[in-house]
Amino acid sequence: MAVLTSIRKSLGFITKRESFSKILLGTGCLSNVPENTVYGGPKPQDPNQRVTLTNLRQKHKKWEPITMVTAYDYPSAVHLDTAGIDICLVGDSASMVVHGHDTTLPITLEEMLVHCRAVARGAKNPLLVGDLPFGTYESSTHQAVDTAVRILKEGGMDAIKLEAGAPSRITAAKAIVEAGIAVMGHVGLTPQAISVLGGFRPQGRNVAGAVKVVETAIALQEAGCFAVVLECVPAPVAAAATSALQIPTIGIGAGPFCSGQVLVYHDLLGMLQHPHHAKVTPRFCKQYAHVGDVINKALLGYKEEVTSGSFPSSAHSPYKISAADVDSFSKELEKLGLSDAASAASAAAEKLKPLNNQVGEHQATK
Repeated sequence: MAVLTSIRKSLGFITKRESFSKILLGTGCLSNVPENTVYGGPKPQDPNQRVTLTNLRQKHKKWEPITMVTAYDYPSAVHLDTAGIDICLVGDSASMVVHGHDTTLPITLEEMLVHCRAVARGAKNPLLVGDLPFGTYESSTHQAVDTAVRILKEGGMDAIKLEAGAPSRITAAKAIVEAGIAVMGHVGLTPQAISVLGGFRPQGRNVAGAVKVVETAIALQEAGCFAVVLECVPAPVAAAATSALQIPTIGIGAGPFCSGQVLVYHDLLGMLQHPHHAKVTPRFCKQYAHVGDVINKALLGYKEEVTSGSFPSSAHSPYKISAADVDSFSKELEKLGLSDAASAASAAAEKLKPLNNQVGEHQATK
C-alpha cells in the first residue's frame, strides 16, 4: 500500500478518485506496440458499451427496432462495431457464403469456432450470437449443452442460436438455457432441415404451416429463449408471432412487422459478384451498396498497374537506404561473388533517385 501511495504521489495529475488500473490502461504506458510500426491496428474500445440482453429487452419494450447482421470474420465485425449494430450473428451460413458450399450442412463446429473467435476480436459492442452447426446438438441435451459451452468458452460468444422445428430441439434449447447460456431460437425456414423441407422453401404459407410457426415460436419462448428469428414466412404470420410473444422477433424475409431485422453482411453490401453467390443470395435481400463492383474495379486496376510496372512507385516504396550504404552493400555482394545482385541493387538505387527527389521537392513546397 505504501508503494502504491508513493507511485500515486509521484504522478501529480492523478486524483484520489482514479483507480490505479484505470491510470495504467488510460495512459497507454503499458503498451507493447512500438510507436514506429508497419501496421497500426484498431484502437481499443470501451467494454462497457457491450449490448446486453437487458438493452435488447429495453428496446423491445419501447418498440425500438433491433438491428442484427450476420458476419463471419474480423474486418466485417469491425464494420458492424463502427456502425453500432445491436447484434452480430456468426451464422452457419458461412458454409455457403465463405466456404462455397451449397447448403449450411457441411460446416463443422471447429470451423464455426474459428469464425466466432475472429468476430469476437473485431466486434466489441454488439451482442455476439453463434450458430450451433448441424450435427452438434441433435443427439442429446448433453451434446447440445456441450456444444453451446464451447461456443461461449472457445468462440467468445455471448449467446447461441439454434434452429427449432422438432420437439427435441425445443428440449435442447431449454437445457442450454438451464445451463446458464442465452439462446436465440429460429423458426420458419430452417436451412439445416432442407432434407425434410424439400429445399430452401418459405414456410407458413398455409393455415397449418402458419399455426406451426407461431406455436413453435411460443414453445421457444417457454423454453427460455431471449429472441426468435423468423425466416421466410409471410408478413401476417410474422406479425402474429410477434404479437403472441413477449420476446423480440428478428425477421429475415418475414416482412416489416418483426421487432428487428437481420441480413447477411455480404448480401446487404452486394459484395460478391459470382454465379455461386448469385445462386445463394435470397430474393428478400436489399443491397445497400454494390461493393462487389468496386472490388472488381480495384482488382483490375491493381492488375493493370502491376503489369505495366507503374506500381509500386516511389510513393509506395517508403523504406530507404542511403547511397553510401548501397555502395557498401554492393561491395559486400561482390565479395560474395554475387555480381549480378550488386549491379541490380545499384541500378535500383539510381532508378529511384529522380523519383525520390521529386517526392522530396513536393513535400518541401507544402
